[in-house]
Amino acid sequence: MKCYCGNNKTYQACCEVFHLNQGKTETAEQLMRSRYSAFVLANGDYLMQSHHVSTRPTAEKKAIVTWAKSVEWIKLEIQETIKGLLDDTEGTVIFNAYFYENGNVEVIHEKSAFIKEKNKWYYLGYAKN
Repeated sequence: MKCYCGNNKTYQACCEVFHLNQGKTETAEQLMRSRYSAFVLANGDYLMQSHHVSTRPTAEKKAIVTWAKSVEWIKLEIQETIKGLLDDTEGTVIFNAYFYENGNVEVIHEKSAFIKEKNKWYYLGYAKN
């Protein structure tokens, strides 16, 4: 079975590696994909630790996990990645995350900002235009 994030690798060879190594990814897109898989698995600990401390919604962790469990995740589409490579310190990933909620197909469309500090990528939040 392909990884939840849409890569052709298995979950064990793809996002699970990052879930087990506290989000030590090489690129912002890898972190984005691993965060999507964490939503599919309702892995609140990973979602919090991969979210930059300056914008981390710690008080909302339980609500995020509850919501992630309440929907059926369909797929992730990466539309564009700007910077966010191995030698960068910031990056942007534009994506669509599709899911079923209350019998309807819904989509989260987001332009996400990422930052790398001490050689580790973190999700910052919505990117400013």
